[in-house]
Amino acid sequence: MDAASRPAVVIDNGTGYTKMGFAGNVEPCFITPTVVAVNESFLNQSRSTSKGNWLAQHSAGVMADLDFFIGDEALSRSRSSSTYNLSYPIHHGQVENWDAMERFWQQCIFNYMRCDPEDHYFLLTESPLTAPENREYTGEIMFETFNVPGLYIAVQPVLALAAGYTTSKCEMTGVVVDVGDGGTHVVPVVDGYVIGSSIKSIPIGGKDVTHFIQQLLKERGEHIPPEDSFEVARKIKETYCYTCSDIVKEYNKHDKEPAKYIKQWTGVKPKTGAQYSCDIGYERFLGPEVFFHPEIYSSEFTTPLPVVIDKCIQSSPIDTRRALYKNIVLSGGSTMFKDFHRRLQRDIKKIVDARILASDARLGGEAKSQPVEVNVVSHPIQRFAVWFGGSVLASTSEFYGACHTKAEYEEHGASICRTNPVFKGMY
Repeated sequence: MDAASRPAVVIDNGTGYTKMGFAGNVEPCFITPTVVAVNESFLNQSRSTSKGNWLAQHSAGVMADLDFFIGDEALSRSRSSSTYNLSYPIHHGQVENWDAMERFWQQCIFNYMRCDPEDHYFLLTESPLTAPENREYTGEIMFETFNVPGLYIAVQPVLALAAGYTTSKCEMTGVVVDVGDGGTHVVPVVDGYVIGSSIKSIPIGGKDVTHFIQQLLKERGEHIPPEDSFEVARKIKETYCYTCSDIVKEYNKHDKEPAKYIKQWTGVKPKTGAQYSCDIGYERFLGPEVFFHPEIYSSEFTTPLPVVIDKCIQSSPIDTRRALYKNIVLSGGSTMFKDFHRRLQRDIKKIVDARILASDARLGGEAKSQPVEVNVVSHPIQRFAVWFGGSVLASTSEFYGACHTKAEYEEHGASICRTNPVFKGMY
């Protein structure tokens, strides 16, 4: 049996979470935090051993290479033992620590997927605006360390758009609003080609919403153990947050009927095991509001998400704009807030309608412009739309022809990963 007759392995590495599974499945087999816990004591031991005792030094080095954990296991190890240090290999969508990333992939393949990398083609994802060198490093690790037969590196938003294949009609033209843990990308795609010059990036993601909720709880004086506060804020965000249509109305609702809207959170202190509880009030709607009014969170970036999406479409070629407004696709866990798509659609429609009115007023009624249809698409799979798009792409027969193979890598080197056989135009 050759590798092309087996399902490909699809790994979507995100800043916060990594989704992995086999092509052809609807959901990833594992969703795990992108974090590695490395045992520092071995590294120090290998440095401190005397130069003469090379065997002890070598074995300490080998142990340091083997003694590490990833995902939830890494988080629990670092809590329970002070010898393990956490390392987050990806920041804002870009890999920054390649050693940690290699270790992370190693456990993904052998401990989680439990497959031999030499028997499967691999599809990995990368965020838009990634330097081509990063693709080369990825190719090098995959071909050299894991000896994979074939590799395909896909751009996340294109896969998120491909996730819509299974819906009623296949549209490869649209704007992908990918709100990840580390940042947000707004990417226009026309007929499967990314319009690179119009990509917009926002330094606000899921992690910022969590930080903001953590900050609100702290300022209000809720009694949450400091070492647990980030985790509690994340769980509150995922369980109770929603998007509101008007902040003032929402404040009034909460003030009038606190019993209905204010929730209780109970947790256990990690050190003592004692129970504690806290109220969850305004955070429920103020958290997601960060995307629509960023100034409440930070003064560094103040442009709301709907304005950024509008600017992105306006900077695209004029003949594609109507089609782009018609198909705004959401992707990523932070778009899962209740009514997020409705609020986004309403705000973008306001901007577009105001522009049309201004244009009509300027022309003095001589020419009437056609109304522009704005549609924000929300579907149940948007939480891991990128992974699902990868699964769809990697289960087509054309996929194996588009992959870079081991033979090509041996002939030309890592530079083959710079080009993308399917989307040659842009990437």
